[in-house]
Amino acid sequence: MPRVVILGGGPGGYEAALVAAQLGATVTVVDRDGIGGACVLTDCVPSKTMIATSVRTSYVRDAGQLGIDIGCTPEEAETGPRVRINAREVNERVKRLATAQSVDIADRLAAQGVEIIRGEGRLVEPHVVEVDGRRIHGDTVLIATGAHPRELPSAKPDGERILTWRQLYDLESLPEKLIVVGSGVTGAEFANAYQALGSEVTLVSSRDRVLPTQDADAAAVLEDVFRRRGMKVLGNSRAEAVERAGDGVVVRLADGSSIEGSHCLMTVGMIPNTADMGLEDAGVTVDSGGFIEVDRVSRTSAPGVYAAGDVTGVNMLASVAGMQGRIAMWHALGEAVTPLKLSTVAATVFTNPELASVGVTEADVTSGKVDARIAHLPLETNSRAKMHGTRDGFVKLFCRQHTGIVLGGVVVGPRASELITAVSVAVQQRLTVDDLAHTFVVYPSLSGSVTEAARRLMKATDD
Repeated sequence: MPRVVILGGGPGGYEAALVAAQLGATVTVVDRDGIGGACVLTDCVPSKTMIATSVRTSYVRDAGQLGIDIGCTPEEAETGPRVRINAREVNERVKRLATAQSVDIADRLAAQGVEIIRGEGRLVEPHVVEVDGRRIHGDTVLIATGAHPRELPSAKPDGERILTWRQLYDLESLPEKLIVVGSGVTGAEFANAYQALGSEVTLVSSRDRVLPTQDADAAAVLEDVFRRRGMKVLGNSRAEAVERAGDGVVVRLADGSSIEGSHCLMTVGMIPNTADMGLEDAGVTVDSGGFIEVDRVSRTSAPGVYAAGDVTGVNMLASVAGMQGRIAMWHALGEAVTPLKLSTVAATVFTNPELASVGVTEADVTSGKVDARIAHLPLETNSRAKMHGTRDGFVKLFCRQHTGIVLGGVVVGPRASELITAVSVAVQQRLTVDDLAHTFVVYPSLSGSVTEAARRLMKATDD
């Protein structure tokens, strides 16, 4: 019976463990922080739980647009009712749900016969893992140790006023004036959430727009929403240092100016958890950033050693980590496997509205890299969107010029993370816009905009 040893209990690790157990292997998971890893305990699950609270808060504030009177005073008639947030209760719920999810995953592993060892493992040989002096042999070893927030020497987090996103849930009260440094996915999500909860938010971006790696039209919609709701967005502004100043902070910018706030959240990237793990001695190659180099079936440079998740730096999403882990086990244990194809990966920015995308980008099309047609359909034309008072957002669809095969899409709107699934299936299965256009959808529904975009492309293809 093959023996599998997995370092790390996050999505890359626990999904791999479930597959390996299903295929009859003896599986041991070595985990330092808790099953589910940072994704479940400090990152994805907690942040999306808090964001869910912030979205509900926005619904309450906007209720008047739908004719719902929830007792506004005359002074609140223009701005909406004042919503009081109990930050302690919000954070306690966040941590409680994260812990419950971790327990659920651990129970599932135990039910499949997976051994869980609490501790910090390292490779002492390519097929030998050492944990607190104990040596465990594995015919296959998977490294899925994740990553941690990058810290700047000039902005060291203290857990009180200068924070990483993993320290937010210990705050006793809502930040009065929050400065978010970094306008990527993490920065945009937290800036949007805290603004909705009631903080005065300043978002500091070193680039000329927020979400610089996302679809430009989508980023423009979200930045407009941010500003319209009262957020201060500073473009082309690089933070050089963050300092404590009494009961607050001062963020010093490269142009010599400074911003004062009550708290500062640093969202400036991730560092892989690969230090002091014996990787190089075991023949595992890491790049200049410390990320483990893998191929499309998750193999490292050391035979029998695989890696999955953020530790590889490959599209740092929980869904990708889980797929990398599953692919690794299918490959290692002799099952048929399809190599990871990043062009089929769907991703979401959990702002309000959400931004979801899959496949090729408009930049690929306009640059000539991909020969494709584009349909762009504003969500405000959708009847269901009108019923809910939704004005911001769109559906964008890309198809191959002559065959009509769906190559990708972008959705900005409520629950875009769910709406993108239809486009994702189309990309994965190489469906055409005709296939999408002829698919029945509920009326009225937001998903109707996906099939409507397909119909527009179908007509264009016939011309």
